Amino acid sequence: MDLKKLWGRRGKAPGALSVQTMPQQDVFLEKWEGSSRLGAGRYELFEAMRATIPIIDAALDKIVRLSGEFSVCCADRTAQREAERFLREVPVGGYTEGLQKFLWGYLGDLLTYGNAVGEIVLEPSGKEIHGLYLAPLKNIELTLDQARLEPVIKVRGQTGQLHEVPYPQLILFSALAPKAGEIVGRSLLEGLPFVTSILHKIYRSMGQNFERIGNLRYAVTYRPGASALDRANAKEIAQNIAKEWRHSVSGLRDGVVRDFVAVGDVDIKVIGADNQMIDTEVPVRQMLEEIVSKLGIPPFMLGLSWSTTERMSKQQADILTTELEYYRSLLEPVIRRVVSLFLRLRALPDEVQVEWSAINLQDEVEQARAELLHAQACTKGGEENEEGV
Repeated sequence: MDLKKLWGRRGKAPGALSVQTMPQQDVFLEKWEGSSRLGAGRYELFEAMRATIPIIDAALDKIVRLSGEFSVCCADRTAQREAERFLREVPVGGYTEGLQKFLWGYLGDLLTYGNAVGEIVLEPSGKEIHGLYLAPLKNIELTLDQARLEPVIKVRGQTGQLHEVPYPQLILFSALAPKAGEIVGRSLLEGLPFVTSILHKIYRSMGQNFERIGNLRYAVTYRPGASALDRANAKEIAQNIAKEWRHSVSGLRDGVVRDFVAVGDVDIKVIGADNQMIDTEVPVRQMLEEIVSKLGIPPFMLGLSWSTTERMSKQQADILTTELEYYRSLLEPVIRRVVSLFLRLRALPDEVQVEWSAINLQDEVEQARAELLHAQACTKGGEENEEGV
């Protein structure tokens, strides 16, 4: 099958199709961050938030895993068999196989950065899908074609010039909740940098306090007596006390206990022993509540033992189910595009339906129970109406 006929493009097709969205390595340009790039310079910020706040990283990973698995249904038996094999064996990024693995990384980028860009890589002949590639967002710029209302994806080359990808039909792009009139999405972490900065400061101060407690510092005070001899030799006596104290403390590092003997009025205190550590439970919980409410993950799924009733947990689980359905709706067009292209390249019917697995068994049981109660209520209401007549 000719690539020009497949996409309806005019002009000569290239002899080999390489990855269009692969970043061009350049030391100088990597240090330059243009404000027009995808993510607007906040790419590293969101990565740092996941790296420094473990609960954010855990929540996003759980959302990705809870999105569930899927299957495709085709009317043609041959197309069904080939599509199932393709879902299992399609190479992804050169390190794994399976469309499900690609979607996990794709959804992870979508949640973290608000955008996700993937690419369908064809064989040099253009008649077979070679694999799927999850494109890094650092060197990609995205604009909106106002005339066609389609995204225009450009990649920065070695010279710093932006060039439009030659085959945009092979590019997979998704945006998470973009603003009106914009095509670039918003990260799920939007609004949390300030909260995470406070939480990071609290964690850092806690670490410093524990380091101070575990690595004690001492204040040794010598007060000269009233005699003229003590006052005249106060400096020498203080130096001798300091020497003996260092000798005594240094032995503790090697597990040797040495006595410290001093004559006169000598006072030894631990620096900061009179101060108490600030109770961080309340502010930390306040910050974590903000994070949990933003990400939509029930606290009990993140190991947070907050007081919550079973009814509250069920309501939180229902909210999470709704969120997962929304994320699935963003991934479904990507699945259809990839599988439909695979079938067209093999001259098979490309009509595909995506079926998702149940989020969990408890939801199915509760839904079945609700339908049963509704049917019983309708039946009872009908019988009462007949008796009234």
